[in-house]
Amino acid sequence: MSQINDYIAGWLSHRNALIALLDTIKDDQLSFTPWEGAMSFGKLAAHIVDATDMFAKTVRGETPGKGAAEISTVSELKAYVQGKTEQTKSTLASITEEQLTQIVTFNTLQMPGMALLQMAKEHEIHHKGQLFTYARIIGVKEMPFFMSRP
Repeated sequence: MSQINDYIAGWLSHRNALIALLDTIKDDQLSFTPWEGAMSFGKLAAHIVDATDMFAKTVRGETPGKGAAEISTVSELKAYVQGKTEQTKSTLASITEEQLTQIVTFNTLQMPGMALLQMAKEHEIHHKGQLFTYARIIGVKEMPFFMSRP
């Protein structure tokens, strides 16, 4: 299995857990924030998928698209997350071995493409952990495991 395929499999184990977490949330809980000024549950979930897609496109040398429009229901959020997941998976699958070793610039940082992808996965895991905490705070009792394996 290639390096990028290994990466995709590991990344999807976390993304699929995020998708499963969305099944535990109700529409009126999407706007929950644990403190004033924090991203809401819905905005944080959209941020996760938008950011990972942006990181993958940066490694490919592409310009990232716009983020999510206003999302007001769990079904809209889940559709958005699933659609963005497929888009990101396709982008990741098209990354070459050369692009993984090529130096990319992200903000003021310079690193090999694979290092940026690892940072993307760590970013996603960090925010997914926050969403698990949000879910507990709003009363979700039955939670998915923190990662999903086929």
